[in-house]
Amino acid sequence: MVQFNEPTDVHQVSTKMQFDVPTDEENPDDTFKDNPAKSEHSDAFKAQAKKYKSTMTILTMDKTKSFYDKDYKKEHIGESREYWRDMILGVNDGLVSTFLLVTGVYGSGMNSKDILLTSIAGLFAGAISMAAGEYVATKTQEEVKRAEYELLKKGIRDHKADELRHLNDLLTKIGIPEAENNESEEFAVRRALLGYYSNHDEAHLKINVALAFGDVESAERSPWIAGALAYCLFTVGALPSVIPFAVTANREKAFIAAFVATLTFIMLVGGVKTWATKGVWWISALENLIIACAGGGISYGIGVGFDSIVNN
Repeated sequence: MVQFNEPTDVHQVSTKMQFDVPTDEENPDDTFKDNPAKSEHSDAFKAQAKKYKSTMTILTMDKTKSFYDKDYKKEHIGESREYWRDMILGVNDGLVSTFLLVTGVYGSGMNSKDILLTSIAGLFAGAISMAAGEYVATKTQEEVKRAEYELLKKGIRDHKADELRHLNDLLTKIGIPEAENNESEEFAVRRALLGYYSNHDEAHLKINVALAFGDVESAERSPWIAGALAYCLFTVGALPSVIPFAVTANREKAFIAAFVATLTFIMLVGGVKTWATKGVWWISALENLIIACAGGGISYGIGVGFDSIVNN
């Protein structure tokens, strides 16, 4: 039986590993010479390089992150990515569901004033429902994560060997191949990692949570923020279908204005979404457009059908 809690000399193990990283022991200025951020942070980098004499050592020991390429980091969404689902869902649902509601009652023959009252009621009902749903769903999700966190914590305390075996399996899933023998680089990496985590329970808990559930502390979602975003953005999305009927009493003109405004906003949402997903904006916009048009046609047909049934 393998014992994981024996002392491990991580430095000794790591010296066996070979890293394909450009380094220049004699001239630190040449290290990362192709890095666009070098010119901005060269002084800090040189100081670190002269002190530690090794690129890998610098990457490991540097706590200032002074030579990171800040422009490259800006390409990432950051912590706001946890709420993009709420933002897109909220505004898209507001746009589509309110427009479908307006289309349905318009097809039933309602006058402009009645359509306005109906759309306003639909706006608030939908926004409240969306906010409540997001709040409850997000809170439940976080509670499930906390429960699993406590189970893992207990497992590491009472069944450390089993949890380390589980961690060993997870390492394979993140691209560290299984070791063929105890002389291989893979064995050295796994032995160093398992040796470290066997002696640091808190770190072991965090790495297990991150790898098993794809979750870290910075990825936690606030149910209040999720609910507020859903409410506000649903309301914003509903306005293009509501405002035209508040401006004019002519139901035909109001409906055409609502149709044009809604489709315009749907295309804008598609464009904003692709800014985050790095996709093709017109494909996303067209997808939203097809959904709205198809749903609008169905809603209009249902409204006309019910009007025919009720009045005949």
